[in-house]
Formats: sequence, structure tokens, C-alpha cells
Amino acid sequence: MNVVIGVLVVVVFTALAVTVMLLVRRSAPDGSYFADGDRASGVFGVLATGFSVLLGFLIFLSFESYDDSRTGAEEEATVLVQQVETAQFMPAAVSERLTGELVCYGRSVVNAEWRAMETGTLGDTVNPWGVAMFRTLETVDPRTATEQSAYDRWMDQTLAREQARITRIHGAEGIIPIPLWVIMFVIGGMLFVYMLFFADSGERAVTQAVLMASVAVVVSFLLLILIFLDRPYGEGPGKLQPLAMERTLRLMDAVQEAVDLELTLPCDSDGTPR
Repeated sequence: MNVVIGVLVVVVFTALAVTVMLLVRRSAPDGSYFADGDRASGVFGVLATGFSVLLGFLIFLSFESYDDSRTGAEEEATVLVQQVETAQFMPAAVSERLTGELVCYGRSVVNAEWRAMETGTLGDTVNPWGVAMFRTLETVDPRTATEQSAYDRWMDQTLAREQARITRIHGAEGIIPIPLWVIMFVIGGMLFVYMLFFADSGERAVTQAVLMASVAVVVSFLLLILIFLDRPYGEGPGKLQPLAMERTLRLMDAVQEAVDLELTLPCDSDGTPR
């Protein structure tokens, strides 16, 4: 969620909550609607505690998923560089082809896959260049000790890359189930309604406005944080971007220049097969 939009949501919700509070205050009895304020405060404490505990647990869970997605993207990019190096020791018949497919894999992640993760539409889609590398690998027949070592190393790196990709895309569609979202907003709504019963015509309007605004701001900001962490991909500050893979692609270009390797890539600039 964009920061500006998030702040506007908080401002609008707080203004609405304060307005409703002041309207209810006009007809409220002196001392609030509760005959026993201490008992009412105790019940409110139970509601607020239950809400905060559940919300805190979900924020922790979402942040863990957010961090895992970031770590997975970095590990995937690191392994891709290592596979480029390993490909140079594979049989000459497939070495250049595998290197080109690795470059296309990186481009596909930066463009098509990242856009799909931002919109939550990636699902179970397989990266086409992962499949292409598998088919290329089927034709490999290592004959020397170096080629056999590179082949074995490639298999280990492929496993690590695929696991890192799974970790990266795990949080793309959100990890919090809909029933928990419903519960969170229902409890939040209950807190808002309960606060209205503290409306007191005997108190100044400013005091009543601050009372409601404090609760509205805290609850809305916490819910926005949860939404932000549950959807880690997208535009805006703090959202995960393919920086690690972009850095890897630049490093691949540098490696190609260093070893004077001229590749005929089977894809265009965004990783789409030619």
C-alpha cells in the first residue's frame, strides 16, 4: 500500500470516528452511558487486550514471511551467479546454452515473475527457463572429472535455487487467511462501537475527540502495517523489489566481458522467449 494512501486512510477514518463520537456526545448523559465506569473500562480492557494479542501475533507472522521472501530473493540471485560460474565447466556443447538460459531466467524473474507477484497472480506458474535448463541438462554427458564435478555441483545449485524461489514466492499472495481478516475487522469495529458508549456530554468536546482519535489512529495504523507486511510485493517504500536479481544480471554482464564470452540469448530484454 502506498504511504500517502495509507496516511489518507488513517486521517479519513480518524476524522469519521471523531465526528461520530461528537454527534453521539450531543445526546449522551452526563458521565457517559455507563453507570459504572470502572467496570466498563475493565470490559474494554479485555476487548483491547484480545485485539492487541491477536494483532501482534499476526504482525509477527507476517513480518517473518516478509523477511523470508526477501531472504529467498537474495539467495536465489546468489545461486544464479554461482550457476553461471559452474556452467563454464560443463561440456562445451551446452556451456554457452546454459549460461544464456540462466541470464534469461534472471530477466524473467525481474520482469514477468515480479509483476505477477505484485498482482498476486503468480500462483503455481513455473519459470519457463527453469524448464529449459532441465531439458538442456538432459543432453549433458560428462566425460571428464571436471565435467562430472561441474554436473554434480549444478544439480546441488539447482536444488538450492528452486528452494529459494519457493521461499520468495511464498508470501506473494498473502499468508493470513480470510477468516482471520474478518475477525480482526469485527473486533476493531466492536472497539469503535464500545468507545461510543464513553461519550460524555459533561466533558469538553476536545477531550472526547482526543479519546476517540487516539484509539482510531492506533487501530488503523496497526491494521495498515499488517496489510503492508501481508503483501510484501508492489510499488512504494518498503515493498520488496528485485534489486538482488538486477544486481546479479549486472554481474553476469561483467563476467561475460571479463572472460570475453559472446552469448546469443534465446530471450528478449524482459526474459520472454524469442
